[in-house]
Amino acid sequence: MNPLLDFSGLPRYADIRPEHVSPAIDQLLAENRALVQHQLNVAATWDDFVAPMDDANERLSRAWGQVSHLHSVLDSPELREVYNENLPKITQYYAELGQHEGLFKQYKALAAAPEFANLSTARKKIIDNEVRDFRLGGADLPDAEKPRFMAIQEELAKHSAKFEENLLDATRAWSKFIDDEAELAGLPDDARAMFKEMAEADGKTGWKLNLQAPSFMPVVQYCDNRALREEMYRAYTTRASEFGPAELDNTTLISSILELRQEAAKMLGFDSYAQVSLEPKMAESPAVVLDFMNELGQRAKPYGERDVAELREFAAKEVGLNDPQAWDMGYVSEKLREARYAFSENEVKQYFQEPKVLAGLFRVIETLYGLAIVPDVAPLWHEDVQFYAINDPAGNRVGQFYLDLHARDTKRGGAWMDDAITRRQTESGIQTPVAYLNCNFTRPVGGKPALLTHDEVITLFHEFGHGLHHLMTRVEDLGVSGISGVEWDAVELPSQFMENFCWEWDVVKHMTAHVDSGEPLPKELFDKMLAAKNFQAGMQTLRQIEFSLFDMHLHHDLAAGQTALQLLNAIREQIAVVIPPDYNRFPNNFSHIFAGGYAAGYYSYKWAEVLSADAYGLFEEEAGSHVGGVLNPEVGHRFWSEILAQGGSRPAIESFKAFRGREPTIDALLRHNGMA
Repeated sequence: MNPLLDFSGLPRYADIRPEHVSPAIDQLLAENRALVQHQLNVAATWDDFVAPMDDANERLSRAWGQVSHLHSVLDSPELREVYNENLPKITQYYAELGQHEGLFKQYKALAAAPEFANLSTARKKIIDNEVRDFRLGGADLPDAEKPRFMAIQEELAKHSAKFEENLLDATRAWSKFIDDEAELAGLPDDARAMFKEMAEADGKTGWKLNLQAPSFMPVVQYCDNRALREEMYRAYTTRASEFGPAELDNTTLISSILELRQEAAKMLGFDSYAQVSLEPKMAESPAVVLDFMNELGQRAKPYGERDVAELREFAAKEVGLNDPQAWDMGYVSEKLREARYAFSENEVKQYFQEPKVLAGLFRVIETLYGLAIVPDVAPLWHEDVQFYAINDPAGNRVGQFYLDLHARDTKRGGAWMDDAITRRQTESGIQTPVAYLNCNFTRPVGGKPALLTHDEVITLFHEFGHGLHHLMTRVEDLGVSGISGVEWDAVELPSQFMENFCWEWDVVKHMTAHVDSGEPLPKELFDKMLAAKNFQAGMQTLRQIEFSLFDMHLHHDLAAGQTALQLLNAIREQIAVVIPPDYNRFPNNFSHIFAGGYAAGYYSYKWAEVLSADAYGLFEEEAGSHVGGVLNPEVGHRFWSEILAQGGSRPAIESFKAFRGREPTIDALLRHNGMA
């Protein structure tokens, strides 16, 4: 059997080959199209109409999801070829569904039928979402316009895939070999050891640097060699631009993507793509988002200006740099942090061994929710990957997840969670959910465990928050189970919520052991970390606001003839306290909005941070009366039942108010960021 057509259990990653992709996708698309025709003539009820469509579309989603996942984590020329060959077929199918008049009529008939009143809240929400999505998918368009609308969707899918591939290839294309270790002065020992192993893997002597995060970040943060910092900064910030190979330049793709999105929005009757993007989100309009971001920017600007003034003064007095540039900022910031708080990030990193961090993370989940996380067995796509099950106290399976934590050449950058299998009721019982959790941390080097920076620990907790949102749902209907159907600007609530535990001593002390001595992180060092928690929070907040404003203006009111880069520079003049060099081509590698799902939605990180900080506030308020502090199972189970368990079955604001007992406020966010 073609492993992509086996839905009896976990994905068969040990068996999947590129040659399986096209036959599986072609078969599923043919079956689904036949079913669509059949469903036009059945009764417009849940059991007769919706359930068979859910079954068919889930099979296609699971098969293509495995292909997409491998394309992201284990890319190869052969896989990329079949991925790009099949992507237009998938895109066309979903575009056909989205504007299918017959299916639209069936959903509208069900929404108007007497049966609708007797459906569960979750099923009503699914039908309401479907009717909305049909309108956004072009189902109301005149027949003469539908082919163009479908062609736009196909072109956008191709452009987004090409954008991500160009960025991956441009990142992979750059490397530098160094023979003189003196050029690496200032770098931590583990970074040098990693660079040496990378060179040896290529059959070379010396040290090899590349643009993946585990290589790039230590250089710009620690390396005394200013020329090397600048060289790597320039290479990193000009990836996939006109400064590299023409075939990897994303500039024209950006223009095409924006034009196509705007054309589709106009066809649907909207003034801008931003308005389309916000239809299924919490925020009511682009104006509401821009007002929110501008207000937050005004609150953060004085703190950002203070941060950069301190940085420049320190650079001049202590580092001998009278005019620090963008490639100096991370380096000077680390020196300032060490001087002010008497510790370095590298010193802290020695205590965060990956296995110990995972054990500490699992302890938080087990304590808050009464669950057990245990190693499990599954076919894997790479030797680095780990697999676990989450069980309830009675030993029943809640869900399972894959952990793929290390960077490699065949894996796209960043960190992300994705769903492999979604919880739902089937004829044979409850189908338990499965998640992918992906990061790009440094691999183990020198025979020692992999070490994480505290920022990487926070990233791991963040992605695990997304995973729990998917895995701990109690909803049994596919369309609103787990993260499905959750408003995009609320999706980050559970992930950002989890980050807070990385700043709790009762959590951190259980996840640390020095890589050499085995000693736990000293409380004195943790207190210094806590004191430095909001170090440069103003600068960091303004940077997020800069990206969010850029994204929203880009998709809402980009001036005629203005390029994305010109818009970004104009926003920087208004909001930024650090202006990068002219050659910086950030838009060309902003895959969140050009290749991910964040177009006109990047603001959701800050929007959801308001919700997550306020939600965590209840754990803080109750900590004093609980022996375990913030690890309070009573509040944890309330968070589970009112937010994680609900999935997309009700509006996110209702779930938040059910948990918190009131509307969210911005106060907790400002307090957590030291800007109260």
